Amino acid sequence: MKRRRRSTIRLVSLALLASCSTKEPSDHAVSAKPDTGTEKRFKVALLTPGPISDQSWNGGAYQGLLRIRDSLGASVSHIQTKTPAEFEEQFRQYGAQGYDLVFGHGFEFQDAAKRVGPEFPRTIYVTTSSSTSGANVAGMEFAFADASFLAGLVAGSLSKTGILGVIGGTELPPVKESFVAFEKGARAANPSVRILKSYIGNWDDVSAGKEQALAQIGRGADVIFQNADAAGLGVFQAARDTRRALIIGSNSNQNGVAPEVTVGSVVIDLPHAFLSVAREVKDGQFKPRVIRLGTSSDVVSLVLNPDFAARVPPAIQHRVDSLRTEMRAARFSVQAGER
Repeated sequence: MKRRRRSTIRLVSLALLASCSTKEPSDHAVSAKPDTGTEKRFKVALLTPGPISDQSWNGGAYQGLLRIRDSLGASVSHIQTKTPAEFEEQFRQYGAQGYDLVFGHGFEFQDAAKRVGPEFPRTIYVTTSSSTSGANVAGMEFAFADASFLAGLVAGSLSKTGILGVIGGTELPPVKESFVAFEKGARAANPSVRILKSYIGNWDDVSAGKEQALAQIGRGADVIFQNADAAGLGVFQAARDTRRALIIGSNSNQNGVAPEVTVGSVVIDLPHAFLSVAREVKDGQFKPRVIRLGTSSDVVSLVLNPDFAARVPPAIQHRVDSLRTEMRAARFSVQAGER
């Protein structure tokens, strides 16, 4: 009996050690149907720089992975990574395991993809917010600036203090670009508006996000555009607690996070974007390139909270609708100049 008990304990301990290992790619709350046929299973993986519970950048990517699983019958896996060394390690793990497609979700993944890609030519590596491409490496750029410009138009028209805030996680180029576009839109509505800018220094610290928002609210900001992933949830908390500021969300539709203080969200339809790429890869039609998606492809859009839409001045609402039409027809872009 003692020998049997020791054996049982040892087996449980080994199982626990195996489940805690971070060296191998694992399915993070992702289930796939068992492969019952002889055909090779289409395998897709996702690396995110932050938690998929952020209701923003990472959560949207994870929903994209689930869309691929459900629509294409793919076997899927997800890992949250933190450092460039981890980016490369996990890219290699997935390549060695024969994955067909691996997404590195963020600007920070592109260098690792360029280094690892040549080692696994049968795996397609796609990095988002990236302009990198190679033999089996592709970038995916989102025209986030156009919808951010529209958000600025709305924010500038709603502000009573004439002071707006922008809060980011870290100073990544796509985030900075969206804040510049937001400021241009705000000044188009109110030329005398002031913009307070701050970066949290990470994407995960909810308390720090709240502190930054409280600081801006204390300086008079009454509309804040946040792009800080999980840390951005603290910005919503600050607005909800003080009731002295309105928030514009980012990346996913965040209008339901704190609907009483949320004007709208600059939304990227990541599930649609991810599925489009995955379908090309599965069908053997994918050509590595820089994939540019925006308002014209209905991937990026400003989604107003219906509860606040009536508070937007009619002239501004008309201008937003007009510019949105121009953007969808690819006749207007913030990079080309605003009207």
